[in-house]
Amino acid sequence: MPEWKVFFSDTLTVFNVLLAFYFVAGNGVYTLLMMMSLVSVWLHNRRLAYEGLDLLSESTVTPPVTIVMPAWNEQNAIVDTVRSVLKTQYPRLEVIVVDDGSTDSTLDRLIAAFDLVRVDFIYRPLLRTKPVRAFYRNHQASRLLVVSKERGGKPDALNVGINLCRTPYFCTLDADCVLERDALLRLMRPIVRSRVNTVASGGIVRILNGCTVEDGQVVTVGLPPNAIERFQVVEYLRTFLFGRTGWDLLEGTLIVSGAFAVFHRETVIEAGGFGLDTVSEDMELIVRIHRWAVEHQREIRMSFTPDPVCWSESPASLRMLARQRRRWQLGLCQTLWQNARMLFNRKYGVIGMLSYPFHLYVEALGAVVEFVGYALLPVAFMVNTSLSRLYIPFLVLGLAYATFLSVGSVVLEELTHRRYPSFRDLKTLLLYALLENFGYRQVVLWFRFQGVLRFLAGFHKWEKVVHVGTSSTAQPTTAMKA
Repeated sequence: MPEWKVFFSDTLTVFNVLLAFYFVAGNGVYTLLMMMSLVSVWLHNRRLAYEGLDLLSESTVTPPVTIVMPAWNEQNAIVDTVRSVLKTQYPRLEVIVVDDGSTDSTLDRLIAAFDLVRVDFIYRPLLRTKPVRAFYRNHQASRLLVVSKERGGKPDALNVGINLCRTPYFCTLDADCVLERDALLRLMRPIVRSRVNTVASGGIVRILNGCTVEDGQVVTVGLPPNAIERFQVVEYLRTFLFGRTGWDLLEGTLIVSGAFAVFHRETVIEAGGFGLDTVSEDMELIVRIHRWAVEHQREIRMSFTPDPVCWSESPASLRMLARQRRRWQLGLCQTLWQNARMLFNRKYGVIGMLSYPFHLYVEALGAVVEFVGYALLPVAFMVNTSLSRLYIPFLVLGLAYATFLSVGSVVLEELTHRRYPSFRDLKTLLLYALLENFGYRQVVLWFRFQGVLRFLAGFHKWEKVVHVGTSSTAQPTTAMKA
């Protein structure tokens, strides 16, 4: 046998061991998370049955919150999002929109829609940012403040909002999101109830595509029109209902979606604000706060609320999906690399011993292992080299179990929140859950693999996902009077 064939055969043997470890470790943790999620959702729904949100809304001790919304070239979505935010049911709420040097009409549309005028405002940069250009406000609706600044990136825009924030908590919100009216109350509920300083609270993000939006609110929930978007609905259900819900119960939260999350302002400032050296500023901040808390001996908690609270536009084309997933994977690798000291470090508890290793070996390196696993099939066939007897069974079992998790997430959604009322929608989601791992999964895997390659090449550029926006029948003055 030629030496290169011997080398290739030995490489396959080693890879078989890696594939087996990836399959057992990954699916083992997913099984644990699934069971924990079922318990967590059940407990959450029981609490809500006798602890409504009215008491929190009417209580004088409910802390005020500022929503910080960074925006760059979001002219199609920004007005609907701000209208949605201004209708949020919360006792003391302020809204800061930070226009990060947009080159389109984002700022102009905000000024026109909400009748804003330029004002003088005191700005104390506790966190260093790019220069601020101007402040805009409507004197009859003082809850809304719009800030124009030089282009510095999303983390820089968020830090500007934190500098302007005068409340103990702030909420980050992407410019393409639509909030349910009680969304913020649901996120603040675990913060108010907790005996420990809860420094971050995240919730479920749902796919807005296919829904009808009127007057800044989702009035009809529906499925998106094309397959790419529908696959993402299933993907989001699995990620939030199984993944993050389970980690929350284990107190191993390592990711809180910056699309909609509440943070303790003082803690974020002490930890250094949002970092500028990664393309996933939300995850990087969460991991850094965990490190900061251990190093400063602070007892903190991070929570996840298993409620459908935020609707976000998802990529509607493969091109935009590729940009999003490459960035997510690149940011994951950057964050894990910067915090490598946490790996199997007992002083970080569940984070260091379970959550960090899982995200490193399964979410980050797993993209490489699985992609190479698929790629070896045609290569082995072309060089006429036999694969291990366990190779194909591992791939088949992996796909079958992933399909089981996808179907389970749709069933869990139906048993709990039931946001898709039509039986036809439920059947469609179950069908896409069955099909997700046979085509769509491999395409996303290719994008994630590209993200790993970009990390190895030292790539740091933020890839912009262009949103088409949602239609709204509201008039500007409706939102301002709410």
